[in-house]
Amino acid sequence: MKRLLILSSLMFAMTMNISCDSVTIVEGSNPLLEEWTTEFGVPPFDKIKTKHFEPAFEEAMRIHNEEIAAIVDSDQEATFDNVILALDNAGIKLMEINLIFGMLSSSDLDAEMQEVQNKIIPRVEEHYNSIMLNEGLFNKVKAVYDNRKKMNLDELQMRLVDKTYNDFVRSGALLEGEAKERLMKINAELSELSIRFGNNLLAENGNFKLVLTEEQVADLPEGVRNQAKESAKAAGEEGYLFTLDKPSMLPFLTYSKNRDLRRQLYEGYLMRCNNDNEYDNKQLAEDMARLRVEKAHLLGFKSYSHYVTDDQMAGTPEAVYGLLEEIFTPALESAKAELEEMKKIFNEDHPGETFEKSDWWYYAEQVRQKKYKLDEEAIRQYLSLDNVRDGMFYLANRLYGVTFRPIAAPRYHKECSVYQVLDHDQSHVGVLYIDPYPRKSKSGGAWCGNFTEQRYVDGQRKAPVLGIVCNFTPPVGDTPSLLSFDEAETMFHEFGHALHFLFADVRYRGLSEVEGDFVELPSQIMENWAFEPEIMKEYATHYKSGEVIPDKHIAKIQNASLFNQGFTTTELAAAALIDMDIHSLESYTDMNINDYEQYNLAIRRGLIPEIAPRYRYTYFSHIFNGGYSSGYYFYLWAEVLDKDAFAAFKECRDICDKELAHSFRYDLLAQGGQRPGMDMYRKFRGADPDKTAMLKARGLWKEPVVEVEESIETGAELKPEVPNRPNRIMVPNRKANVIKK
Repeated sequence: MKRLLILSSLMFAMTMNISCDSVTIVEGSNPLLEEWTTEFGVPPFDKIKTKHFEPAFEEAMRIHNEEIAAIVDSDQEATFDNVILALDNAGIKLMEINLIFGMLSSSDLDAEMQEVQNKIIPRVEEHYNSIMLNEGLFNKVKAVYDNRKKMNLDELQMRLVDKTYNDFVRSGALLEGEAKERLMKINAELSELSIRFGNNLLAENGNFKLVLTEEQVADLPEGVRNQAKESAKAAGEEGYLFTLDKPSMLPFLTYSKNRDLRRQLYEGYLMRCNNDNEYDNKQLAEDMARLRVEKAHLLGFKSYSHYVTDDQMAGTPEAVYGLLEEIFTPALESAKAELEEMKKIFNEDHPGETFEKSDWWYYAEQVRQKKYKLDEEAIRQYLSLDNVRDGMFYLANRLYGVTFRPIAAPRYHKECSVYQVLDHDQSHVGVLYIDPYPRKSKSGGAWCGNFTEQRYVDGQRKAPVLGIVCNFTPPVGDTPSLLSFDEAETMFHEFGHALHFLFADVRYRGLSEVEGDFVELPSQIMENWAFEPEIMKEYATHYKSGEVIPDKHIAKIQNASLFNQGFTTTELAAAALIDMDIHSLESYTDMNINDYEQYNLAIRRGLIPEIAPRYRYTYFSHIFNGGYSSGYYFYLWAEVLDKDAFAAFKECRDICDKELAHSFRYDLLAQGGQRPGMDMYRKFRGADPDKTAMLKARGLWKEPVVEVEESIETGAELKPEVPNRPNRIMVPNRKANVIKK
């Protein structure tokens, strides 16, 4: 997984809900419930044990319930302070525990932690659901909402009132009787199914092993062989071990000449949770789709995708489909051309045989080396993890004046490194953890999330503590972790999320979240700098010699920037489309989810058999276990924004122009959800985002044909008029309190 799953407490909270049972007694104190005395307010990871979470959750929910009861039972007239602000300040301890548990259960989910997750998370979700469906609390919120224009509120207070009211409505507060009870049951069942889906996927990933002999890996690069040997040793195996983790799988698919082994490994990846065994996810995915249709209908929407997009920048599923189809069709045509180029080499190696999905990476690499003379293994020597980390720190300093200072702090795992973030005036901005390497207990992919959120306490900003978690190629012996292009780009991507969290300066917790299709802008824009020549020159040095990456290597990287973009874009857009398809159902009938996937991709849209979507339903954790249901399109929607925003930097003489960076930081990154995303973007760019830069970056742009007329009298050319191309994302400036049904 290249992009992050943002772990956000408020998004988590607003989709979940409450009740308390007896509290399990733990001998001694509970560090999760105490005031932390650690430097910079980092969680006391050295003291937190798995046994502490369940009683801490229970106690925090009890406190939260008391805070809610105080709001509901008050005899005072409902005001902003005693209702909206009190609600915004309630549940702080629960939020902190929730954040820590969410990050740790994703990065180190052992059997004991999994047992707690299965037991406590449904109760936490019930807790939050009961709050959002608390009739007495909603009546208080509605009283403030109905009288808000008479309360002399400032702009942020008014937005918080609007958003709080809308969150209750979207959570079902207007429902009554059986409908409200049914919604609570649906939410509880969805929570349970989501946990089971994720646990099944973790098990399937961990259970697959491809153990090979020295002869079978002889054609692989030395670094790949060494890593596979270390993996086998760690797993107690003899030989060379390859797994479904992408740092293990993709190098094998790229370099192994053994076609049968490539097929075996990739089929293992594609068939995860689809093997009719105890970890099968087909029925879980179908059940979740069915329940989401019912939930959408209860809340007054035609489909679940209508429900989700109504609260996003896109506004409607039609707007999402419009963008995805505009991208998918030309991308597929480009991928077909890439396939034909690969087949020329494939047919020489395997005359009369059929090119398969598992052949793509190997033959793409053959074409790349032949056409661009670009050897990714050679480039890896300049992309050590330390180099890439230093490069992104350098970039942040150039753009925003911030510095990153290593500190000694409690760590939740020995592989973590920890940094204090200092602003240009040496004031404290926050703390960043980096957890880079795969382990059996860690979820796949990469993400960035908070351990504690930025918020205001007694008028003072409390800085956040956050973490970047990845699954990069680990070091072997004296050889450091050497990253691929994709991994280096991922590192910059997650760092963009980190800067978004670090720079947040939001007065109210309820306004901390941006729209989902805006959230990837801060991360994806950082990718644009990763391979810019002047930035690479600052960080890409050979891990042995210290030589700065030569111009010829950078030129090859630039020349190959559009290579294989047809394939990459097609598999990404295909995944986004099947996400929208299953969540755009307006009614549900029993289905075979594999057939449904195949119909929508191959028959309906013509996806060629040589390409699989980036995620298939049975392991699509983004949408069934990660909060991105009807939202995988976020990445492509945000790419329009990030490429257009970076174009603004390219238009300057300095791609790190400080004045422009200042605007990006304070007009976008620092704002959180205090303003609508499109309003923030327009303030930065001065216009709606233009799709041209994104289409060019993916090799999908075609220059418009301009007809040239001749003068009848003189035959002279007339100055052509540029056609009015509908190439901007036009999003209505909707008020936050408008809920469409």
